[in-house]
Amino acid sequence: MDRQYYDLHIHSCLSPCGDDDMTPNNIVNMAMINGLSVIGLTDHNSCGNCAAAMEVGKEAGVIVVPGMELTTAEEIHVVCLFPDLEAAQAFSAYVHDHLPPIQNRKDIYGNQLFRNASDEVTGEEDLLLILATDIGIYDVPALVEEFGGIAILAHIDRHSNGVLGILGEIDPLMGFRKAEVSRAADPDYYKERYDFLSFVSDSDAHNLWTIAEPGEANFFTEPVQEAADVIRFLRNGEI
Repeated sequence: MDRQYYDLHIHSCLSPCGDDDMTPNNIVNMAMINGLSVIGLTDHNSCGNCAAAMEVGKEAGVIVVPGMELTTAEEIHVVCLFPDLEAAQAFSAYVHDHLPPIQNRKDIYGNQLFRNASDEVTGEEDLLLILATDIGIYDVPALVEEFGGIAILAHIDRHSNGVLGILGEIDPLMGFRKAEVSRAADPDYYKERYDFLSFVSDSDAHNLWTIAEPGEANFFTEPVQEAADVIRFLRNGEI
C-alpha cells in the first residue's frame, strides 16, 4: 500500500492571517506537489471555504477533511474536523453565532475571502474570525461530537494559543483524547506526560510554502477513502 500522507491543519484565504493566495486550487495543488493524500481545511472559527476545497480535492484525488480551528473562550485553539460537509457547515453556523459582534478591519487584520471551486471571490466575512468565541474549553469535545466530529487540541507545544501556554496543564476531565504538536516538536516528550492522549503532527500552514511534505508529515497506517474514514481513525487512536 502506498503511504497516504496527511496535513490536517491548513488555513485558506478566509483566515485573515492566511495569505490571499491560499485558494482552494492552490492549496489542493500544493498538497499534490508535496505528496499529500489527505488535508484538513481549518480556518479560524469558520468552515466557509470547505465546500470549494472539497470540490477541488475530489477532482484532484485529494481527500479534503472539512474543519475549523476554533478559538475557545480561554483563547485556546482547537482543531475541529468533521466527516462530511453538512456537519461542518452546521458547526460553522453554530460557532458564528458565538463570535463577538466585532467587524473585521481588513486594513489591520487582513482579508477574509470566500472563494468558489474556480478560486473566484464570492464574498467576504464581515465578523473578525480570529477572536475568541464564548465556548469554553471543557465544553468543546462533547459539542464537536454532537456534530459528528472530533476535537484536537492544537499546537500544544506553542505558547501562543496552546493549552499549555495558557492553562499550564491538560486536564483529562476536559475530555480530549487527541492533541496536535508542531512539526518541530518531539511527540514522545508529550506522550510520556499525557498518556491519555494520542498525537498528530500538522503544519498549521497559513501560506503555500509551509504546507507539509512527506518528510515532515505523518501517514495513515490503513487506507482511507473519504473524510469519514479519517474521523474514524482519529477516534481510534494513532494514525
